[in-house]
Amino acid sequence: QVQLVESGGGLVQAGGSLRLSCAASGSIFSINAMGWYRQSPGKQREKVASITSGSSPTYADFVKGRFTISRDDAKNTVYLQMNSLKPEGTAVYYCNVDLIAYYSSRPVGYWGQGTKVTVSS
Repeated sequence: QVQLVESGGGLVQAGGSLRLSCAASGSIFSINAMGWYRQSPGKQREKVASITSGSSPTYADFVKGRFTISRDDAKNTVYLQMNSLKPEGTAVYYCNVDLIAYYSSRPVGYWGQGTKVTVSS
């Protein structure tokens, strides 16, 4: 079994900052890419940022220059530092981790339970 546990969401004023964390645990053999997505009410889930196993990040245009994704492979954890938050950033944020479990022969993407971020104007 593999579990992803997210933390760090909450209520923040526009212009403020939050740091999200997502820790993977369980029968993990190796982790490939890790990423963050978000879903606002009535909208489809969209990709926010991702980071490769070599720690190369990519960002959606709407967060470039404000968000930073990072990973700690010793802790199987991915982070999302969110600065200069905007009200339109209000959403449930989900982490996604592409990993190979000990009981599997190929990588599978796992989702966290989601953490709510509310940005007030």
